[in-house]
Amino acid sequence: MSVAARAAVLETKDGAFEMRDITLDEPRADEVLVRMVATGICATDAHVRAQRIATPLPAVLGHEGAGVVERVGAAVTSVRPGDHVVLSYHSCGVCPPCVSAHPAYCDRVWDANFAGARLDGTNGLHAVDGVEPRGHFFGQSSFATYALAHRRNTVRVPTDVALDVLAPLGCGFQTGAGAVLTALGVTRGSSFAVFGTGPVGLAAIMAARIAGVATIVAVDVEQARLDLARELGATHVVDAGRVDDLAAALRAVVPRGTDFALDTSGRTQNLTAGVDALAPMGRFGFVAFHDGADAMVDASRLAVGQSLHGIIQGDAVSALLINELISLHRDGRFPLDRLITYYDFADIGTAFDDIASGAVLKAVLRFPNPA
Repeated sequence: MSVAARAAVLETKDGAFEMRDITLDEPRADEVLVRMVATGICATDAHVRAQRIATPLPAVLGHEGAGVVERVGAAVTSVRPGDHVVLSYHSCGVCPPCVSAHPAYCDRVWDANFAGARLDGTNGLHAVDGVEPRGHFFGQSSFATYALAHRRNTVRVPTDVALDVLAPLGCGFQTGAGAVLTALGVTRGSSFAVFGTGPVGLAAIMAARIAGVATIVAVDVEQARLDLARELGATHVVDAGRVDDLAAALRAVVPRGTDFALDTSGRTQNLTAGVDALAPMGRFGFVAFHDGADAMVDASRLAVGQSLHGIIQGDAVSALLINELISLHRDGRFPLDRLITYYDFADIGTAFDDIASGAVLKAVLRFPNPA
């Protein structure tokens, strides 16, 4: 039995999201049907909209979904109808990275998250009229009133925290926090620089404070965001638009160089400055560089044991990290709600515009009749 849903369909590159009636397949044995309550909007959605990431169009995007389980397939035992869940990235579950607790680096990461289909190539989303949209974006396509997710990317969460607060944990906040707590292994008492104080960067700053980092330097060009970074844990801030030599400005704070650094901006100049400001054996992580960014580093500048580390999804096992972050949020140590601005699902276009203009940090869409 198919399920009727209302979806925001991206028809063309840089196009508007068109509200369309669609149907979803009944969940297969390993799938989960989720009634959406909220979904975050992430930079990756914007990159696909601009076709910097070439997910086939038309498509239903959205990959920070949160909702209530409606139905489950016969092989699903991790969740049941009525459970609150957060949806995260998808992975194959059988390749070497997946079976060694690094599913973010799945051998089939593209097919699982960006191809617009299940891993077997089929599509469980269908059009009531017009061209059939591609689905299964990040194994969920959460810009719709219902999502057809997989048991691997469906994370059961407690019911005492609102789902519209938890939605962004599925990607952006998980990426920033996981970069610190998992991927880079940032240590207590160390120094850490974050380039870009958007949602990912601010999540990294909150995680660094949780990890007991001694010196946390936030780098941005927006004073309001730098002020918020201080409130959330940064010990120092650098306005990159007001300094001639960014690496020198960082070394003025940490003379021997930073032990760890994370770039969330994808700006080539931040890679250059961050590497120049690394301490011996320092680690530089990046989450945002994409094809065509032309970000390059002379290997000789890493001669004193420094390293570059590409990071996907914070190298997180979502079922573990998401629930850890929820516990920290309950304790007031990971106040992600301070970064969120809410929009009705029908106002998705306005939400994207506000993100692009910098008017909001993290937009979360609320669906009608939330649980």
